[in-house]
Amino acid sequence: MDFALTEEQKMIADTARDFFTENATSERTRAAMASGGLDAATWSAYCEELGFGGLGMPEDFGGAGLGMVEFASVAEAAGAQVAAIPLLGQAMAIAAILAGGDTAQKERWLGPIARGERVAAVAEAGSAVFDGERLTAELEYVPHGEVAHLILVLGAAGAWIVETAAAGVTITAHTSMDQTRPLAGVRIEAATALPLADASAAAAAARQSGWICLAAEALGGAQACLDRTVIYARERVQFGRPIGSFQAYKHRLADMMVEIEQARSALYWAACAVDEGTDDPALALHAAKSFCADTCFRCAADMIQLHGGIGFTWEHDAHVFFKRARSIQTLLGTGAWHREEAAKMILGDMA
Repeated sequence: MDFALTEEQKMIADTARDFFTENATSERTRAAMASGGLDAATWSAYCEELGFGGLGMPEDFGGAGLGMVEFASVAEAAGAQVAAIPLLGQAMAIAAILAGGDTAQKERWLGPIARGERVAAVAEAGSAVFDGERLTAELEYVPHGEVAHLILVLGAAGAWIVETAAAGVTITAHTSMDQTRPLAGVRIEAATALPLADASAAAAAARQSGWICLAAEALGGAQACLDRTVIYARERVQFGRPIGSFQAYKHRLADMMVEIEQARSALYWAACAVDEGTDDPALALHAAKSFCADTCFRCAADMIQLHGGIGFTWEHDAHVFFKRARSIQTLLGTGAWHREEAAKMILGDMA
């Protein structure tokens, strides 16, 4: 397996990094946090101007026909700026429809979702009842559920697309810790639903794409925490010298760097495993999600500590990274659950 990025992949990563640095600024992200968690201008430009919404879609459906490695590099760039965009829902919905939808469903939904015309959210239902036309389900925590136009519901007995404007759909916004990806409760009572042809394939593809997205965002966030702290360490002077010159401070920065490089290896191992069809993608995905999420959380916490008093203030962006990191840890499975799944694959189920 070759872990070196090609020139094309490097160009995509650089383009994404420049785009999010220019567009997903602190001011725009904070404005989005105060108004529903969607930076509409950045999202529109990402989908329409860059065309990155269809990065992993086949060219037959208007996509670029690329893979998880390219998507991971883009999601990493988004995470580095804590962009307030519904990237997770888009990635999971497109993957699910590609894997489990029929031709008519793909033609109807993929284009609008990729172009950002329809905001998609994805959630698993503890229980869902479908009578062949209408769905009843309760969804507790749906990322960007309040601004979504459609929700892909993953249940034990099927997968369905429900439009949020349909009769019987009630959405209640939650007070979320991570305001860049706010959560909402969705109640579906006998609402018209479109079942996907292959629910099992759809659910598997959605989770796979979601884990890659969250792991990549976490890696980008962790790297940004280190980069910003290094800048601060050079600028902040204490006792007549930059605080970054003190040994204890340098050790903390070095620890962050080591953790980040390990997380980077885990993420791109998982992305390559999916793209190249190796026999260990599940193990790699569990490892990437748990490792990257925990690394981001530790780096965000260190960022706050190493910035001293200013790091604890609302005016500084450290808290934005910390809240995003904590959110990623719990979305689509906690680190403990992912590590347990990985352990079962390596050791077998010893229960």
